[in-house]
Amino acid sequence: MKKIMTLVMSALMLVTGCTDTVLDETDTTEHVEIVDEAEVKADNILRNMSIEEKVCQMMFVTPESITGVSGVTMAGETTRLALEKYPVGGIIYFSQNIKSREQVISMIENSQSYSSIPLFIGVDEEGGRVARIGSKAHMGTTKIPPMRNVKSTGEAFRIGQTLGRDLSALSFNVDFAPVADVIVYEKNSEIGDRSFGSDPYVVGEMVKSVVEGMEGENVSSVLKHFPGHGSTRTDSHTGYSQSERTLEELRSCELLPFEKGIEAGCDFVMVSHMTLINATEEKVPASLSGEIITRLLKDELGFSGIVITDSLSMGAITKEYKNSLSAVMAVKAGADMLLMPQNVEEAKNAILNAVTTGEITIERIDESVKKILKIKIEKGLL
Repeated sequence: MKKIMTLVMSALMLVTGCTDTVLDETDTTEHVEIVDEAEVKADNILRNMSIEEKVCQMMFVTPESITGVSGVTMAGETTRLALEKYPVGGIIYFSQNIKSREQVISMIENSQSYSSIPLFIGVDEEGGRVARIGSKAHMGTTKIPPMRNVKSTGEAFRIGQTLGRDLSALSFNVDFAPVADVIVYEKNSEIGDRSFGSDPYVVGEMVKSVVEGMEGENVSSVLKHFPGHGSTRTDSHTGYSQSERTLEELRSCELLPFEKGIEAGCDFVMVSHMTLINATEEKVPASLSGEIITRLLKDELGFSGIVITDSLSMGAITKEYKNSLSAVMAVKAGADMLLMPQNVEEAKNAILNAVTTGEITIERIDESVKKILKIKIEKGLL
């Protein structure tokens, strides 16, 4: 890693001159080339990574999935060896991993010290019923109400700011929030009061405010669950889930809060596992669909940050697809990070094999890893 960072610094010194004004000998017009230093650093780190390291960077996993230990609450030699074998891009912690402030900080700091490239450290901390930390009074964080109860953009901004401050103090740098779903089907149980409501314009302004508050505290926000999970009648955690919404209906309603969150500068968008039976030709979960990830989210909405799947351990995926197949399908569809693949080793090997056979190009891998590295640099992790 020291060699990699030395090369990065050398590259930065070389490009410094490129930011100077350059005059065309045949024209008096001034041309200024602007160099993105984060992009330069990311390029140099990327060039010194093996394909295995690149694929592992695309994984956002639980500590249990790489250590083989249940209920991880500390990071010691087992974690060090696991991160050496699987230099993943991120680790997500759940309630069972969180016991006290000192324990969490120590666990995260130790994990970071073992990783050659600093980790995204994430948690689901939305407020309301999804609060892995806020539900524990002894953790000393602010108790956040359900988003349905939030009445103003000012309150939403303060919630984003508070979440960012509380999580940053515990060494987290990614929050899987806010929920950008609009409630279309009023009896929707998977989202329910996690949503700001049924008016897409109100939801959009609330989402924008939370993102601005959280990102202002240098914690990456994650909009979820693209392209909007508020119309489903079943829970994708347990099995197949579908939406009958058309693309036109999505554009006029569910997509609006995502557009607002993207404009506000969110770093991640999480893609759901619902199947859009009337909006796409591919009858597959959105998280595995190139029509949803690449054409709609990246091309139409112009999102250039990190696209992450919802957990690949959820029933909507595991009951329909083999672990190796879902990993390859997600990457081919345009996902930059895979959240919680059922088996990390299988998912990694499946993607490596797909690169070897040409099913996935190395350029497709590099595109995602460069985004991951760039955001880590911009957030001060690298």
